[in-house]
Amino acid sequence: MLKEKFIEAVVAEDIGRGDLFSRISSSKDVKAYILTKSRGIFAGREYISTLANIYNLDLEWLVEDGSSFEIGERLLYIYGESKKILSLERSILNIALHASSIATLTNKFVKKVDRYGVKLLDTRKTRPLLREFEKYAVRCGGGINHRMGLDDCLMLKDTHIKTIDNLDEFMEEVRRKIPFTSKVEIECESLDMAKEAMRVGADIIMCDNMSIDEIREVVEFRDKNYPHILLEASGNISLDNIEEMAESGVDAISSGSLIHQANWIDLSMRIENL
Repeated sequence: MLKEKFIEAVVAEDIGRGDLFSRISSSKDVKAYILTKSRGIFAGREYISTLANIYNLDLEWLVEDGSSFEIGERLLYIYGESKKILSLERSILNIALHASSIATLTNKFVKKVDRYGVKLLDTRKTRPLLREFEKYAVRCGGGINHRMGLDDCLMLKDTHIKTIDNLDEFMEEVRRKIPFTSKVEIECESLDMAKEAMRVGADIIMCDNMSIDEIREVVEFRDKNYPHILLEASGNISLDNIEEMAESGVDAISSGSLIHQANWIDLSMRIENL
């Protein structure tokens, strides 16, 4: 969804048929600012800037996407008519809160794996119609996006494999029909399945819900026989076990929890008269 349409939908959801306060109040020029009440990594600047362009607000940014902040900092100043800013207050805060919360959790995971040269990936476990926004927030936190949808990489999960009668023949057809630049990833739950997936020509092997010992076996087999194939670990990844996964020798680790387990940080808006 284009940022402009997304912003308009966000604001329309909140304002409904019109802000009742705006009906009975007079407007004045004011300065507002967002105040941090917890620590975190900021995200949302691109979307808030788009909102400001649509609704003719002037912004003075004090932070970049991906920057860290401490308690008590001011993130940006917003200049404009009081009625307009008050009507948009919750939309602005929700964008900053949602995106920054995802970026903050993502960054905690990134710090666990950075020194191993392992890429941290998100998944398609996103809220309906918020995929572009939530994956943007992951990038702000230092993560890397996995596929955006079903059209940019062919992943064969266990449910897909169940429908395929002959994997060799299927892979031959795949290479004839999918775009030349598209990769094929096969989800594997055992060393034997990983060996089979490598043999038929997968570009990426996902070690799904494997134990750390099983993953190490897959890494050893890959390194000896198919060093060009990428390995991804996934399934029940947490801050407690991700470093052990990173030490195993995989190229990437994917986790849906970057998005769906992110707890909201604390931000608020304040208004000052000019």
